[in-house]
Amino acid sequence: MGLQLTRGAEYAVRAMSYLARYPEGHVSSLHEIGEAQDIPESFLAKILQSLVRAGLTVSQRGAHGGFALARPAAEITMQQVIEAVDGPISVNQCVLSPEDCARSASCSVHEAWLRAQSQLMDVLGSITLESLAPEPAAVG
Repeated sequence: MGLQLTRGAEYAVRAMSYLARYPEGHVSSLHEIGEAQDIPESFLAKILQSLVRAGLTVSQRGAHGGFALARPAAEITMQQVIEAVDGPISVNQCVLSPEDCARSASCSVHEAWLRAQSQLMDVLGSITLESLAPEPAAVG
């Protein structure tokens, strides 16, 4: 297996891009999101709770309960969504914790990892949910 995000992070981005299609404050049910994005509801429930804890979504209880974005889609990035579910993103352990690697201060490869990390974070930090969901959904 190569370098890749977890299934949870992938599902989180898909669920959040789904929520971003609706006007601010629109609440979507767990079932609706799971069905639309082909995400198992039990797994989605855990993911959405992580997103609530991170302040990216809000949950509403009751008969018309569900989930909505906590702030405008233009203010939420892919990086924030991924890190809410998976924690800090790192292309290599030495980038995340250079103090744990005795070689990081003198390692020429470490500099390459730092550049790769920087570029990855620049990309993920610049992609907003708004850009992932440009077509507003009809609310009916």
